[in-house]
Amino acid sequence: MAGVRVLVGTRKGAFTLSADGAREKWDIQGPFFGGWEIYHMKGSPVDPNRIYASQSTSWFGQLIQRSNDGGVTWEPVGKEFVYEGTVGTHQNFDGEPDPWKFARVWHLEPSGLDPDVVLAGVEDAALFRSTDGAASWSEVSGLRNYTSGASWQPGAGGLCLHTIIASPESPERIFVAISAAGVFRSDDGGATWGQKNRGLLSEGIPVENAEEGHCVHRIALHPSRPDTLFMQKHWDVMRTDNAGESWYDVGGNLPSDFGFVIDVHAHEPETVYVLPITSDSEHFPPEGKLRVYRSRSGGNEWEPLTRGLPQSNCYVNVLRDAMAVDALDECGVYFGTTGGQVYVSSDAGDSWRPIVHDLPAVLSVEVQTLA
Repeated sequence: MAGVRVLVGTRKGAFTLSADGAREKWDIQGPFFGGWEIYHMKGSPVDPNRIYASQSTSWFGQLIQRSNDGGVTWEPVGKEFVYEGTVGTHQNFDGEPDPWKFARVWHLEPSGLDPDVVLAGVEDAALFRSTDGAASWSEVSGLRNYTSGASWQPGAGGLCLHTIIASPESPERIFVAISAAGVFRSDDGGATWGQKNRGLLSEGIPVENAEEGHCVHRIALHPSRPDTLFMQKHWDVMRTDNAGESWYDVGGNLPSDFGFVIDVHAHEPETVYVLPITSDSEHFPPEGKLRVYRSRSGGNEWEPLTRGLPQSNCYVNVLRDAMAVDALDECGVYFGTTGGQVYVSSDAGDSWRPIVHDLPAVLSVEVQTLA
């Protein structure tokens, strides 16, 4: 019987939550790397035993951890550079080799073709690739050397490259989202890039409709519709149907169009999920009610999903990498909170229940669907 493995990164360690296809009884393992920040974990789409994790330590900087047995055991990889707080080298503006300093690996994106290939998005806004299972890395330098790269400014969370999407139809096409620079797309595997922010409007920047400088929180797409992407911006929920060439607002009747997460149903490319947050200063659900909102029409018309979720005195946040979906026949939806809860809906959002309470603050949630 098919099953799922939920990968949870927290402020104080990593956890795996496993269940069969019914998603009723859960086996909870962890904490792995107890006491350390695990900012992101993600499994290989082609090898269910391969998982990568970004471990941040105040003493040693960044570590990449790798599991080859589904999260039972782990090994640190790439130690020769992460202990130094660098990933590879890049050319500085004088053309000389220069170690690339970074604060955190925000996102790991394993290839859908080869379990040894993985991309890493880091702060400050750089992209790296490994082809040997994260043992060594090289910078995808075309991004940071983009014309305006030197002028990018950080958002409240830092200058972070937090989302990486490789097109399922063409692996040479890569989308990245950077706070607070915007969305960029490469059609040649990362050699060259173009900004894809037309139609975005942001108050508080010098030019509201500038081509860059927008604080994008998350982007998502459905594999069957690689030119249609959905975005949760600092404010605004947006959509593009031409691979980022232009965006339009689909926030419609949401109680707030501020938030961090956005995701798409595994089998219905027009079914989208967001979780509204009150504002950029009040990082909790509107009215203290924890509500996921679902649109079955690709935006504009949204319905609140509340069954099983606390509807009073709830003041948690849900961070940008903390929502995911599985690929079972009845699509499961998952999210984790800064209060340490991980929720599951095994009926595409109609009802919810907690898998676990009282974890450390949840930073990321990813799901592996197991045969």
